[in-house]
Amino acid sequence: MARFLLRSGRPESGPLRERPGCRRSPSLLLLAASAAFALGCGGDDPARDPAPAKEAPAPAPVPPPAEDPEDDRPAIVAFGDSLTAGYGMEIEEAWPARLQERLDREGLALRVVNAGVSGETSSGGLRRLPWVLDREPEARVLVLALGGNDGLRGVPASVMADNLRAMIGEAEERGLSVLLAGVPTAPELGPDYADEFRAAFREVADETRTPLLENLLDGVAGDPALNQRDRIHPNADGARRLADNVFAVIAPLLPPAPAEPSDP
Repeated sequence: MARFLLRSGRPESGPLRERPGCRRSPSLLLLAASAAFALGCGGDDPARDPAPAKEAPAPAPVPPPAEDPEDDRPAIVAFGDSLTAGYGMEIEEAWPARLQERLDREGLALRVVNAGVSGETSSGGLRRLPWVLDREPEARVLVLALGGNDGLRGVPASVMADNLRAMIGEAEERGLSVLLAGVPTAPELGPDYADEFRAAFREVADETRTPLLENLLDGVAGDPALNQRDRIHPNADGARRLADNVFAVIAPLLPPAPAEPSDP
């Protein structure tokens, strides 16, 4: 069973732990014929994120109680926004939980920690990551799936790239392997920005020698059968596809499953 830092991404009143002053409504734009994605309010530093949001920076969230403190398996930390948190579905249906199911089927003794926060930007993630990793001393792999809100807000791709580099550096200093997951951005911001945004993930991956999943939403965005009624957030079937996308790239970073004992 996956262990989660955040309990829910549901739009109704639920136990999703969002920071003070942050509404639970989604802030994604539906981008026709594009891979649009989610991502809500965030309270980030306007000096780093030139966003229209007016919320003041929020303090770090209160640490939630651990659900299974005796589970000392090495951890994969899924660090992202509402796509990771599982907006609009049960937390057990979000892609980190589906990844846990896949790991279990593969016989890999790892647990997945869902550290997604709806509305998170790369700047917010940079501030939050040390807190998350401090609480997960058994973490071995970080899936870094941020940037969608940066694109939604029109944050310069260079700012996002700097934040991603810093988060990769933070994780690597702690001995973690990192998988960087890219996301598309809004076509309304123009083709030049879209090209710079997409290229930023590749440049960061190349510079830091980090494995890259070029599009977390590959095969899901734009498919009504794999998205919720808002046609923005993946549904339970879409989340399974996201988990498959992640597993395909993260598998080489994982320790092999123990060999079956041979008969004498």
